[in-house]
Amino acid sequence: MDKESTDRLQEIVELSLLYDFYGELLKENQKRIFEDYVLNNLSLGEIADGAGISRQGVYDIVRRCSRQLRTYEEKLHLLEKFEQAKQCIHRIEEIAGKMGTEGASDGAAEIKRLAGELLQKL
Repeated sequence: MDKESTDRLQEIVELSLLYDFYGELLKENQKRIFEDYVLNNLSLGEIADGAGISRQGVYDIVRRCSRQLRTYEEKLHLLEKFEQAKQCIHRIEEIAGKMGTEGASDGAAEIKRLAGELLQKL
């Protein structure tokens, strides 16, 4: 896969996650067009035909929505907190798995610390 395809895929994943967290803050028309383009992988032309607007209009709505979603994340950091919480949970899983072979008290202290960190993020 070339760099352009990889970058596009990463952008789609990022926008999908941002949409999961902040999509309800968009207007209904914006949501429908954004979902069709980003989540349903429809072309600008297909969406324009269905919505009765120009391809440029669809492009503008998608860009505006992308900016809005990123602005919400810059202000609220919900996705960032979610990703940090996932990392803590993965670490807790690792420690719990090792507790049978290593010192249980060391693992328990680490789990307690990570749990406290996780609670602060939520």
